[in-house]
Amino acid sequence: MRQLGWVRVYRITFALLTFVAVSGQIVFLVGQGVFKPANFFSFFTVEGNLFAATVLLVLGLRARPEENPSHAEDMVRGAAVVYMATVGVVYGLLLSGYTEALQTPLPWVNNVLHRLMPLVLAADWLIRPPAHRISYRQALLWVLYPLLWLAYTLVRGLGVGWYPYPFLDPERGGGYVGVAAYCVAILIGFVLFSWAVVGLGRRVRLRLEQAT
Repeated sequence: MRQLGWVRVYRITFALLTFVAVSGQIVFLVGQGVFKPANFFSFFTVEGNLFAATVLLVLGLRARPEENPSHAEDMVRGAAVVYMATVGVVYGLLLSGYTEALQTPLPWVNNVLHRLMPLVLAADWLIRPPAHRISYRQALLWVLYPLLWLAYTLVRGLGVGWYPYPFLDPERGGGYVGVAAYCVAILIGFVLFSWAVVGLGRRVRLRLEQAT
């Protein structure tokens, strides 16, 4: 399916906006004398946004946009959709009052990273559904990175005494039992989001094929 010009434009535009937002936040934190790179880049929000922006930018700048994306490209884009959907939902349910702790005190940056980009990635998936069939089993691969991130975060937190999110901190998340419960819930959420993304992609693709 040919990539329309306006699709390329919005992909590149939102990708660049995300990079500007992350860079602007770094500049602000440096100016406040509180920027700690290891902590800042340990936020799943930051990592997810940078990953999603990179995916959008690469797809938007494809040298031959008339070519259909490969199955691998669909898988990578699906992962970005799942990660950003999780960022948006978790922020809305658990973290909307923690902008300072999340190191996104600038309102426009917070809105771009936590609200706008999850919607952009979801809309992009619906506007340009995957060209290839993705099985529910294949979608489970998208959970591997969050699982590794959780392991890294918990191990690092034990060593440095800092956690990117309050529900992962045993002192604020109800002890280790509470943290374990949150981790299980998050992983289940990733699985459900992954399957939802696969299902939505299939339905939209089928409708487009029927329309043509």
